[in-house]
Amino acid sequence: MSGKPVFDSAAFLKTLTGKPGVYRMLDARGAVLYVGKARNLKKRVTSYFHKTAGDAKTQSLMEQTASVEVTVTHTETEALILESTLIKQHKPRYNILLRDDKSYPYLLLTDDAYPRLALYRGAKTTPGRYFGPYPSAAAAHESLHLLQKIFRLRQCEDSFFRNRTRPCLQYQIKRCTAPCTGLISREDYAQDVRHAVLFLEGKSREVTNELARRMERAAQAQDFEHAAMLRDQVGHLRQVQETQHVSGEGGDLDVIAAAAKNGMACVQVFYIRAGRNLGNKDFFLRLPPAAPELLSASHEDDGARTLAAFLPQYYLGVSSANDDGKKIPAEILLSHDLPEAKLLERALTQAAGRRVRLSCNVRGARAAWLRMARLNAEQALAYYLSRSSAWRERFAQLQGALQLDHMPERIECFDISHIQGEAAVASCVVFDLNGPLKSAYRRFNIEGVTPGDDYAALNQALTRRYTRIKRGEGSAPDVLFIDGGKGQLAEARAVMEELQMEGLTLAAVAKGPERKPGMETLFVQGAAQPLLLPQDSPALHLIQQLRDEAHRFAITGHRKQRAKARLASPLEEVQGIGPRRRRQLLLQFGGLQGIARAGVEDLSKVPGISKQLAQKVYEAFH
Repeated sequence: MSGKPVFDSAAFLKTLTGKPGVYRMLDARGAVLYVGKARNLKKRVTSYFHKTAGDAKTQSLMEQTASVEVTVTHTETEALILESTLIKQHKPRYNILLRDDKSYPYLLLTDDAYPRLALYRGAKTTPGRYFGPYPSAAAAHESLHLLQKIFRLRQCEDSFFRNRTRPCLQYQIKRCTAPCTGLISREDYAQDVRHAVLFLEGKSREVTNELARRMERAAQAQDFEHAAMLRDQVGHLRQVQETQHVSGEGGDLDVIAAAAKNGMACVQVFYIRAGRNLGNKDFFLRLPPAAPELLSASHEDDGARTLAAFLPQYYLGVSSANDDGKKIPAEILLSHDLPEAKLLERALTQAAGRRVRLSCNVRGARAAWLRMARLNAEQALAYYLSRSSAWRERFAQLQGALQLDHMPERIECFDISHIQGEAAVASCVVFDLNGPLKSAYRRFNIEGVTPGDDYAALNQALTRRYTRIKRGEGSAPDVLFIDGGKGQLAEARAVMEELQMEGLTLAAVAKGPERKPGMETLFVQGAAQPLLLPQDSPALHLIQQLRDEAHRFAITGHRKQRAKARLASPLEEVQGIGPRRRRQLLLQFGGLQGIARAGVEDLSKVPGISKQLAQKVYEAFH
């Protein structure tokens, strides 16, 4: 006989009301197994106890249920919102869970005399205008780079801005107009700000037309330098307009598609703001255990169930990672028709404070968006199932170890390597949620620094790397690791401040006593104390692999340099021996070894080689 406490279901059911509400199934320890909502609590909860041939999921749930708790609400819409909140709070194993610990990035235009445009996360406490949310930091950075290239608004912190006496690197690479040193008037800067706002509001054609008219006036006034700058701005804007995939769309909408297979589901969300595609993000959800009906051949039913669980949690749930919640657009396109679409529409309308429409059967451009979103969801799910989830788990462990606000999606590590101070090489390796991203690896041959000065070498490598990123040539990492200690961390921080790189965490990895693996000390920017992770920590293993990969990549670069040096002929150092004479010597003696064994007399017998040149050649080998 089971030791589970006896639950008097008959007595409990008699007390239930027929009003709307939320019910919670609890196990013997009081843990929440399942959270559900009901239009009529009495009918819905009673159905669990009166069914004699329920599905496998329900049977498994009821075998573990020791008690039931209910919360009565005024309306079914209120029950839907409460259900979503409780699911996020308790994470019941029999509910489909949205695992989303990411705070969404925005672009913030500050309320200053010379407004600053920068990436922003968290609660909207800083005065200014917020544009977004963006699906990922990469999408936000891409938009930021584009805006810098076109409108050249400042990104620097106010403390950096106020203390400048000369333009910084951003001005030199034409990503800022240097308002800090008065190289642009307040009126002209305000004009650039107005254009940037219009662009972010989806009015890029209006900006293009205005800039084109200004370009013509500048050309007529023979101010050709200004006209050329406006021409470049117009060219960039027209290129952006050509790459947009929705024509005639002026509002905000999300496009959401779901795919489910083998106990996992993927939801793709495409973000359209002011008619512009800001990118997409995928969410992976684990379907409830012991639920074979969710793994049926009817993938249409699977997708509909997934969306029905995803939408309330995504839009209505309370997220600790994003205090101000998700922005609910005026329209949401769905890949599957939902039985409770009208109820969800009412809940979203109530949460947004304005009309929100859910659409499924659409035509034209909207239908094309839905097809693309479904294809993306299917492909992303297939790829997710084909690879191990170990990398994602290790990144999640790294988030906890470094106490980051969101799980990093891209990390980089730099290592400086040299041969007794000479031939310094810096390596940069990149890992993302799928492991090493070798296409993004980079090496830097360090030049013009004192041999053995690792700080100067690191400064040069970081400056070269992240100047390119500021120009839009690549993606910035969420965490940057440096092989070294406090000094290397301080040097990296100085470079990041000069380049105004924001939104990334800096950490230095110092080798432990006797360079023993597992004893590494982490110096994390902003942390009061060094961090020493347990030897069995997955986060430490990830850092070790990243650091070792950076070292391996640098050593490989050194080996290539040495191999090239070995291939270089000592004859190239002999003054007076050009390509033609070198070829003659190699042909006469069959290679460098034959030349090295030859005497001065033998060398002088080669056509074009005098005794003086032969002596120089001999001395080059001896």
